[in-house]
Amino acid sequence: MSRRANFCQICAKLRSLLHSTYVKSFCELCGKKLGSKITTPLSLQKMAILLILDDRDNQVWTSLLQKALPATRIEVYPTVKNPLEVAFIVSMRPKKEQVKKFPNATVIHALGAGVNYILEAEVLQPGMQLARVVDDYLTKDMFEFVLGVVIRQIKHLPTYHAFQQQQKWQQLPYKRFEDTKVAVLGLGEIGSYVAQQFATLGFKVSGWSNSPKQLKGVSSYQGTEGLKDCLQGADFLINILPLTAATKGILNKETFSYLPKGAFLINVGRGAHNQEEDIVESIENGQLSGALLDVFKTEPLPAQHPFWQHPKIQITPHIASLSNPETVVAGIVENFERFQRGERLLNLVHLEKGY
Repeated sequence: MSRRANFCQICAKLRSLLHSTYVKSFCELCGKKLGSKITTPLSLQKMAILLILDDRDNQVWTSLLQKALPATRIEVYPTVKNPLEVAFIVSMRPKKEQVKKFPNATVIHALGAGVNYILEAEVLQPGMQLARVVDDYLTKDMFEFVLGVVIRQIKHLPTYHAFQQQQKWQQLPYKRFEDTKVAVLGLGEIGSYVAQQFATLGFKVSGWSNSPKQLKGVSSYQGTEGLKDCLQGADFLINILPLTAATKGILNKETFSYLPKGAFLINVGRGAHNQEEDIVESIENGQLSGALLDVFKTEPLPAQHPFWQHPKIQITPHIASLSNPETVVAGIVENFERFQRGERLLNLVHLEKGY
């Protein structure tokens, strides 16, 4: 029997593209036993990285990647010297018709932690891998952002700003950290860090996730009943969930009903988590005291959208945590070098789970 038949599609593409030699008993890209390991031949130097960055500064990313990988050709879509040599694509919102032009591409590497845009575009061909960014800057920036929002609310700073416009002098009772409960939905890399940092500062913290978590100072919950328990008594709902079929539209009236009346919503997850009409209705009827929304179903938020003028909805333009080019490129370079060596990539996305 031909040894080629034992390779997964990823390995078969690499074998064809690179004319590799084989020396071990398994494929490190998929873990399947196949009597060999892909090595790094000289022809690997011809492999190119392709950037598809329609809405970002191509020059910054190109310069950083070229500096880190001087022997590798960095291409920028749509100008590509040889489409057959593109094996590794870096993008945030690639289109299916773009990716199809590169038949030897076996990896798409996102520029951020979220990959929902890539999954929704259905650009992944059979055998392709998807990797995402896990970066300390993204994680810490997210915590600093949501902490700032929480402090502003418990100390009534938005209310005092409104009072200033009215020349109104009135003191309001405020909460301390230890008197405040935050519920974090989503306990992945970022959510776990956020939850634990709040706990370290003395907040009461609960968290909800798809699988059980053991986090110091955090009460962890799972499942539908677990969501109710997680939100019980919470002053703040902080959403950092990934977007999946199960979490789409989760910020709705039913979820808000598990909160005490007057809780505050912070969404730094994904815009498709918002049930927009339910958010407005829940604020109008007092179930929510207000909301800070950093993500939206349509971005930029349309000029006529009712969120813009709502006095109890604060809007930020998807800036809670921005990719830091230097540190993000370091992670991409490490994964590209692993790819060249035939090693398993870091931070691979489980395609069935969507994160």
